[in-house]
Amino acid sequence: MGNGQKDTSGAEHVPDQTGRTFVVTGANSGLGLAMTRALARRGAHVVLAVRDESKGRRAVADITAEQPDARLEVRSLDLADLDSVRAFADRLHADGPVLVNNAGVMAPPRTLSAQGHELQFAANHLGHFALTGLLLDLLTEGRDPRVVTVTSLNHRQGRLDFDDLHGERGYAPMRFYNRSKLANAVFGHELHRRLDAAGSPVRSLLAHPGYTATSLQTSAPTGLVRFLFGRLLTPLAQSPDRGALPQLYAATRPDAGSGQFFGPGGPAELRGAPRRVLLAPAATDAGTGRRLWEVSERLTGVRFPLPVA
Repeated sequence: MGNGQKDTSGAEHVPDQTGRTFVVTGANSGLGLAMTRALARRGAHVVLAVRDESKGRRAVADITAEQPDARLEVRSLDLADLDSVRAFADRLHADGPVLVNNAGVMAPPRTLSAQGHELQFAANHLGHFALTGLLLDLLTEGRDPRVVTVTSLNHRQGRLDFDDLHGERGYAPMRFYNRSKLANAVFGHELHRRLDAAGSPVRSLLAHPGYTATSLQTSAPTGLVRFLFGRLLTPLAQSPDRGALPQLYAATRPDAGSGQFFGPGGPAELRGAPRRVLLAPAATDAGTGRRLWEVSERLTGVRFPLPVA
């Protein structure tokens, strides 16, 4: 930071989170694990919402090995299966948690979810949309309640084709990944608009990690995409601990306001300390927000108790 100001954007400067509960999706690896570790160090109770409970338990063991007093619990959640989302929400009895919509899948071969939706749109967007709606009443009861939705730089390359959301006419892995990340951005901004119109105390914020080396680039992609992002470009990527800083900032800093978007402050937003950045115009378009919301309610069966902005 310039002008002689001290940089207070790192994880070590996260305010004390004692007494607060965070639900972090995809918390067993990558950005989610880095965020969970940082929150636990500051006294938070963290619910690790993970698809594979054994991996979640290993993550807890790793954290508690260095911090025995960490307050962590593992809960099963498959965001691509709306039945799993409902079961998770029904079992959660946390005290007004902060929800961090972090989990994601990137560029797999065309796959359909349990409900017949294209996997990336289902796991990255629909599952988080449904989870947020099902937990909204619980979130509202918390101290400084927030929903942080993690998108990507790639949202700026996305286009929402409402006539082919599931790839029936033509599927391209990265094109549908970009689409799902744009859906995240549209959702987070539209949620802010509706919460604001309702006078809700819940803040909806967005974040992206820049270019960060995680298992996202290797667990699902194949061919050229996996080679580029999983091997060739990896030396240029920042660590998950650094990549998680924008979403950590959005989730914990008092000056992070509803509707704001945080990303790395370095060149091209690829790396660096978190700062406010701009959403793509498509993400803030009111008509697109209303249409995606209506489609998402229809596909998930989850309706939010919020007015149209």
